[in-house]
Amino acid sequence: MFKDNLEDTICAISTAQGEGGIGIVRVSGRRALAIADKIFSHPGKEKPSGFKSYSMHYGKIVNNGKIIDEVILSVMRKPKSYTREDVVEINCHGGALPLRQVLELALESGARMACPGEFTKRAFLNGRIDLAQAEAVIDIIRAKTDSALKVSLEQLSGGLSKEINKIRKNLVDVLVGMDAAIDFPEEAIEQKDRQKILTVLDETAKNLNRLLDGSSSARMLREGIHTVICGLPNVGKSSLLNALLKKERSIVTSVPGTTRDAIEESLDIRGIPVKIVDTAGILKPRDLIEKKAVLRSRERIKQADLIIIMFDSGRRLCAGDFKLIKEVKNKKTIAVINKIDLKPRIEKEKISKLFSEVVEVCAKKSKGIGLLENAFLDFVYKGKLKSPEFMLVSNLRHIRALKDAKKMIDQAKSALTEKLPPEFIAQDLKDACVHLDVILGRSFPEEILERIFADFCIGK
Repeated sequence: MFKDNLEDTICAISTAQGEGGIGIVRVSGRRALAIADKIFSHPGKEKPSGFKSYSMHYGKIVNNGKIIDEVILSVMRKPKSYTREDVVEINCHGGALPLRQVLELALESGARMACPGEFTKRAFLNGRIDLAQAEAVIDIIRAKTDSALKVSLEQLSGGLSKEINKIRKNLVDVLVGMDAAIDFPEEAIEQKDRQKILTVLDETAKNLNRLLDGSSSARMLREGIHTVICGLPNVGKSSLLNALLKKERSIVTSVPGTTRDAIEESLDIRGIPVKIVDTAGILKPRDLIEKKAVLRSRERIKQADLIIIMFDSGRRLCAGDFKLIKEVKNKKTIAVINKIDLKPRIEKEKISKLFSEVVEVCAKKSKGIGLLENAFLDFVYKGKLKSPEFMLVSNLRHIRALKDAKKMIDQAKSALTEKLPPEFIAQDLKDACVHLDVILGRSFPEEILERIFADFCIGK
């Protein structure tokens, strides 16, 4: 299927929809230069097929003598291009009409419309990047913060691939060393060799665990933390949301129950993408609207990755507080004691015993907000890091494959300890290699590949 598709020349608009200074129509494939020869008119009558690679040329796109647009045409010859095919990029004026007309002319001249992600798929199939690097492209496009972008760029540059290849090489070296024991059953694995293999497998398991340990942090950086602010009425939930956003988003009054429905916002907290929800105060409903608002608040709490439970420093804990504490006891929670500018009446020692993370703030005056932001960082990086300086694995497909590989390594270690025949150990190690190969795309089911690139935009 892929070989047939690779014979086609594909094209698409590679810039975002809407008006802009420049819009790009990208063409890739064996007929890319021939198509450019047909539609591009150079002032010196030169043809794109004669242009040097990595060169740009002024000219016009012409259809039967009619000028479509003034453009700059870029030529990148195979194999040193994004797709490892001949690539032509036509830099047009960034309006919808000229872009569409240039695209239609390229299609009429022998190209076909690219499928979502097909340019990147060709880069993978032609061996320029592996599958892990290809998946990093869409993560870069979708990155919401500097930290998320950094993780994706590291993966695109081959950071994860190098780690996987290093682990795989160690396993292959062990397999090669076991050949004699498998080919000649009378040659059992000696105790000293058994210990050497076990040492390698222990180190391999340690490296896999290291990658997996950072996966939860990486997924939060990639997908964001779904955070809910909850508490009794008038504890300052809306003030806290405004302080985190550094703008007035929620209406703040001294009247309990001002917030009748959940208010949702997205923000960047020191490189961490956060989707934060200010919920209605959990109280005994006075009417149907408040009843529905409280039900929605409780539903949001169930769905959240992280809960910020708020307390009023100026009043003692009550039955409503303890009821809410019970509701969030199985969730990751940061306790926030608000209104520290008031005379303290709340029992801080009780809250400290109930929650491992307690932050004191005055949301109205934005005091203590930095401490709360630190608590977010500790939640993501588990108190070990302040920035992702090591290889973080964010892709769920990669995480599953790493876990499967780790399972096979553990089985091989058990087989080795129990002195099972070497064939059992070798099969477990081969299976571990297969799982690692799935990450890099050396082995992949066709439907998985289609699903991965279906998430891309057309033109990338």
